[in-house]
Amino acid sequence: MISFILAIVLLVAGYFLYGWFVEKVFGIDPERQTAAVTMADGVDYVPMKPWRIFLIQFLNIAGVGPIIGAIMGAQFGTASFLWIVLGSIFAGAVHDYLAGMISLRDKGCSLPEIHGNYLGGGAKQVMRGFTIILMILVGVVFVSTPATLINAHFTQGWNPYIWIGIILAYYLIATLLPIDKLIGKIYPVFGILLLGMAVAIVVAFFLYKPEIPELWSGLQNRHPDAPNNPIFPMMFISIACGAISGFHATQSPLMARCMVNEQQGRPIFYGAMITEGIVALIWAAAAAYFFGPDSVVDVTGKSGAAIVGVIANTWFAPVIATITILGVISAAVTSGDTALRSARLIIADFMHFDQKPIRNRLIVAIPMFAVTALILVYSISNAQGFQLIWRYFAWANQVLATVTLWAITVYLQKNKGKLWYLITLLPALFMTMVTGCFLFIAKAGDGGLGSVIPRPAGYAIGAAITVVALIIFVVKAKKRGTTVAS
Repeated sequence: MISFILAIVLLVAGYFLYGWFVEKVFGIDPERQTAAVTMADGVDYVPMKPWRIFLIQFLNIAGVGPIIGAIMGAQFGTASFLWIVLGSIFAGAVHDYLAGMISLRDKGCSLPEIHGNYLGGGAKQVMRGFTIILMILVGVVFVSTPATLINAHFTQGWNPYIWIGIILAYYLIATLLPIDKLIGKIYPVFGILLLGMAVAIVVAFFLYKPEIPELWSGLQNRHPDAPNNPIFPMMFISIACGAISGFHATQSPLMARCMVNEQQGRPIFYGAMITEGIVALIWAAAAAYFFGPDSVVDVTGKSGAAIVGVIANTWFAPVIATITILGVISAAVTSGDTALRSARLIIADFMHFDQKPIRNRLIVAIPMFAVTALILVYSISNAQGFQLIWRYFAWANQVLATVTLWAITVYLQKNKGKLWYLITLLPALFMTMVTGCFLFIAKAGDGGLGSVIPRPAGYAIGAAITVVALIIFVVKAKKRGTTVAS
């Protein structure tokens, strides 16, 4: 419990200390007018109150990532606590804040436009397609997950397509309506519910006093299949949204189009990520107990979603347990709809297609939802379909974070000079190594080539990819006339 409390304190301190430092590096201008003021259209560019934007951003980026991802990451032991804390402060929150602020400065531009501005036109085209595919995969995952949870806990025996159809219909409505009409009204409520669930678990810690592992008990890999799941890189892929996630940067432009002052950036972008890190840490700590030898329930082989039910039903009264499960469902739903909304905006930006008329929104959204529905049918009809989609979603999510970190690094190197770009260069190098190694370390069942490539060779290939990325950055930086650290 001591390690858990210290980790919470570090996350809060990180917001005030490192968050302040990153804000100074960026250099906010409180007098600069934002796109929400100069380009207000009543659909996507809509000024909103800061507290409302914070809760929407928090719920947008959270989803079930800091719950399911943290639970599965806790299998690796207390190393997961370190990654959630250090990753949130020095990688995830920096990534979210700077991507959001760059978008805010550039009329709320979509993420691929940021990639294009700082990594080149070719990167823009590739990342447009890559990001749209990822957003559709997020939509698929966050339709299937809540539909499965609802069926398992509330409507056993129903045809799963019933809830899938209902959730997809809601997603379409949320994607089309002005952001303040549906998302702006119900998301703050769900955001408070998600935070309330986390608080309830903390209360349970003090009531039941579970044996939560301490950092000084060792950082050894406690995964039940440790030989096939080394901490590096597998844990860093499993715990995505609770430490760093490329999906977050796709959501930041949605809120950048609603902010009226650059001073709002640190609490909305950096603060939402730190809050998510706290939520992830709470769920990871709870799961660490249930994975441990003192657990009152055997969770061997259970999915992350099933363990949510175990935690809720073990520690809470039936009413609170039901509310907790509903909270997880709402967290999934409220990330799926904004993922597809983000995809609509990326496509519209690419096509220079005005989204104020409802007809134009439908023209973009309907084909996108048709593709989403087809992938959903595949994931349900194929026994391994959903698992395969989830694996590639998790890896693609971290690849997007890596590319975004590189784009932000170029932005800092071009616009801030000195060595300020190190605050994103170091995380970019680390995440390049993580995503590069994963492809060659993970076994075939997890979407990698580790079944045919020896592990040392896999690490060597990942390291080579990282070195090449650094060399390209140094060479291009020198061409721009800036001296970089070698």
